[in-house]
Amino acid sequence: MPVELIWILPAGCALVDWHAVARDDRRTEVWAKPLVLISVIVVALTLGATDDTAGRWLLVALVLGLVGDIALLSESMLRFQVGLGAFLIGHLAYLACFATLGLPAPQWSWAGLIVPVVTLIAIRGVVPSAHRLGGTRVSGPVTVYVAVIAAMLVGAWFTGEPLVAIGATVFVASDAILAVNRFVRPLPGARLSLIVTYQLGQALITAGVLGG
Repeated sequence: MPVELIWILPAGCALVDWHAVARDDRRTEVWAKPLVLISVIVVALTLGATDDTAGRWLLVALVLGLVGDIALLSESMLRFQVGLGAFLIGHLAYLACFATLGLPAPQWSWAGLIVPVVTLIAIRGVVPSAHRLGGTRVSGPVTVYVAVIAAMLVGAWFTGEPLVAIGATVFVASDAILAVNRFVRPLPGARLSLIVTYQLGQALITAGVLGG
């Protein structure tokens, strides 16, 4: 049986989680959401993530993503800050992972510079709104986070791995949806769209890193 069929595991878990989010079924979401990333970690281990440095950095990023997922199951500001910190360090781990892949910078990678610019325009109201909500205690970490995800995104595009570039872009789209929905204005269908883009992003990055 092809080892790639193990991707059925996170796909099935994700469908359960998306259905729970769409129905606002928090009781199912509490276990289904973490289970998705746990299953992606299982896939990464099965596909040999421990065999090289890039794969090990990938595992660090995924584990930190899992910590962030659990923290963000609550909407309290403290849990949000814990989740933000976990994802911030996770993005740094992704950046180390992408640098380890070699950053060959094919010509199409330069198009990736447009993506952070578009993202920054889309979330331009987030930092001022975060500052109004909690001063520099909130806006400071959010600003640092925005800078780190921009660097991660550029690094992903310069790996020369299309799945990594697409996955990072989708991941950042999820972060943008979360930030705008939390700090600027409610977005219709935000919870479902951000969880779908987030989990797809993590899976695509994992597939790209291990495939590369």
